[in-house]
Amino acid sequence: MKKEELSALIRQKASFLCVGLDTDPGLIPPFLAGESEDPVFEFNRRIIDATIDLAVAYKPNMAFYEQMGSKGWKSLERTMDYLREHPAGPVFTIADAKRADIGNTSQRYARAFFDQLGFDAITVNPYLGHDSVKPFLEHEDKWAIVLALTSNAGAMDFQILQPQLPLLLEKFGIKTCFRKKLFELVIEESQKWGSPENMMFVTGATHPEQLKNVRELAPDHFLLLPGIGAQGAKLSDIARVTLNKDAGIIVNSSRAIIYAGEGQDFQSKAREAAMALQREMAQLLGQ
Repeated sequence: MKKEELSALIRQKASFLCVGLDTDPGLIPPFLAGESEDPVFEFNRRIIDATIDLAVAYKPNMAFYEQMGSKGWKSLERTMDYLREHPAGPVFTIADAKRADIGNTSQRYARAFFDQLGFDAITVNPYLGHDSVKPFLEHEDKWAIVLALTSNAGAMDFQILQPQLPLLLEKFGIKTCFRKKLFELVIEESQKWGSPENMMFVTGATHPEQLKNVRELAPDHFLLLPGIGAQGAKLSDIARVTLNKDAGIIVNSSRAIIYAGEGQDFQSKAREAAMALQREMAQLLGQ
């Protein structure tokens, strides 16, 4: 999906909602196990049907499927086929895989997720540098979503660190302009590898104080923002500093939507949760 198509889809649906399909077999309503030979897919199917008119994107997290081996991979394939063929589509699909390795290995990851499974985008870890990310950028109309500032507590361990030499020099009265945090360096450097047409950044909604800075560093790139709902971030706070002329953001909510209900009504409860977010998004978009 091209950038202009994604922006148009956001305007059409008055939504920048991504539903995270972090489908845990242990949290699926028990009655589904008795009704289907593939309860993970059946759960996903019903969540998709309940939310697809409200969401522009879906993001399966690979860990929830890989843990089940070949059976989980089959559930994922069926989910992707269903999204691709859904009459209410198209939607933007994100493989939350956090892949990246030396170049020839990244090429195989890209083929697996783009060519075989048909995802539009994949999350990638930039730690190995440019040659680990570029293979994902070589596929036409596909996206690499670079981890920059994540929403988990451990993000504070490394991502906001500043190089120590400038701090040491300043103790001796030597001023330097090199006072950037690690995530800022990642955003600046990785923009040299791709463009706003094929690269996004993961920037956690749980760090609203940093998001204004992120948008200044990457004014034209889309941002994937996890952390809404169960992780506590407020939608209005993050949209205020990240929306741009193209909308420019995709906000993910996983547990707060897909596990909004636990029984026979889980589908309607998921829709209610998604609709509440979509209505707020429509207001923020001025629609």
